[in-house]
Amino acid sequence: MTASDRRISRRGVLAATTAALAVPALRIPAASAADRTDRQEMLVVEQLESVAHPLRSTAPGGRSTDLAALGDLIGDSLVVGLGEATHGSHEFFALKHRVFRYLVEERGFTTFALEASWTAGLEIDEFLQGGEGDARRVADRTLAGSPWHREEFADLIAWMRDHNRRHPGRPVHFLGDDLGLPGLGDRVFRRVLDLVRPGHPEEAARLTDLYAPLRPLDDAVGYLGRPLAERLANAELARKAFESVSSVGEPWAVQHARVIADTFAFLTMDFGDPATVAAAEQLRDRAMAHNVLWWQRRTGHRILLSAHNGHAGYASTMPELYPFPQGAQLRQALGSRYTAIGTTFDRGAFLTTADGPGGAWRPVCVPPAAPGSVEHTLDQVRHRDYYVPLRGLPGAARGWLATPRPTYDAGTTFTTPLRELAVGAAYDVLVHLHEVTAARELTL
Repeated sequence: MTASDRRISRRGVLAATTAALAVPALRIPAASAADRTDRQEMLVVEQLESVAHPLRSTAPGGRSTDLAALGDLIGDSLVVGLGEATHGSHEFFALKHRVFRYLVEERGFTTFALEASWTAGLEIDEFLQGGEGDARRVADRTLAGSPWHREEFADLIAWMRDHNRRHPGRPVHFLGDDLGLPGLGDRVFRRVLDLVRPGHPEEAARLTDLYAPLRPLDDAVGYLGRPLAERLANAELARKAFESVSSVGEPWAVQHARVIADTFAFLTMDFGDPATVAAAEQLRDRAMAHNVLWWQRRTGHRILLSAHNGHAGYASTMPELYPFPQGAQLRQALGSRYTAIGTTFDRGAFLTTADGPGGAWRPVCVPPAAPGSVEHTLDQVRHRDYYVPLRGLPGAARGWLATPRPTYDAGTTFTTPLRELAVGAAYDVLVHLHEVTAARELTL
């Protein structure tokens, strides 16, 4: 593995990827106007059209009758994973807002979970339940340094706060299901100590000593520059603290301590050893699945989970890093009461960075998907934007979905050649958009 292959990437926040392109569109052949689908592809398109549901809009608000079939596909699911093919497209972010509104208003959902830090989620949820401040400043403070530091998520938080003001008897909640990335901060350490101290002052004193070298963790990326031996020692302190808190048994304290321990364990990856990078990414998906399940079982809430396609689905374009992603783990735990929804797009612009977390986000434009790709065939369906169930399809469509094909897939970085995925094995439902645009920078 070369140095560029070990680049820090937000695909898994800190995943190993191939070198990113400065101008990806120049490296991807566009489909020409003369392209014609062959007979087999035409049959697949016809079969997809027979079950596809047109999507009126990705923008939140307005009538939602076009989402009724999606609600039926979700059924009695406790958790719905709604993926995104990129971490920087306006339409994907807006769609999540729109779908969540529908699920709250029509299907009884009460929690929006995001692939964001656990501590960010706690602070956002405090605001939603009546805390001081305004949505834009809360989003700016809590989501800074993440791909979701965008206008679209400030708008979502503002709607959730307004919903709770209008419906105090059925409030909605916000969950950050990730580790402490890009930072834990200090508040989560204080929460553990404040919960343990009243009934177990001696244990709290021991925890204070264990946590002293660890707090605060404001910059996880910068922390990775510390010597590996120091990071391993700190992970052991965090593990001992978690064991200590577990012996006390206060549920929220145990959960906070678990997130702290998992975060420091994740940050022991050694970029000179690809095996430790893969192990860290797999730990992260286990932790995210655990956090969602812990919240659902404790609260009883129905949850919309927003994550990258590779974390929401059952399979990833990077199986070397994600052989058993969060979505697969949720399906294992919840059975049919977990639904995975993937997203694709044919062309357009999105934000990405070649510099890893903390780097400058810049728009990347990609042309219409090339023949042979997932998106090229999907875009032949007559609807501009639509969703389609992937279960119980006729043979031609089912076989096409089961075959790995190149697909647009971007987290923090975007690389070519395109990776492949069999979308039929990855999701229960697929949303396809004809074109996407770059997400909007959050400004105050």
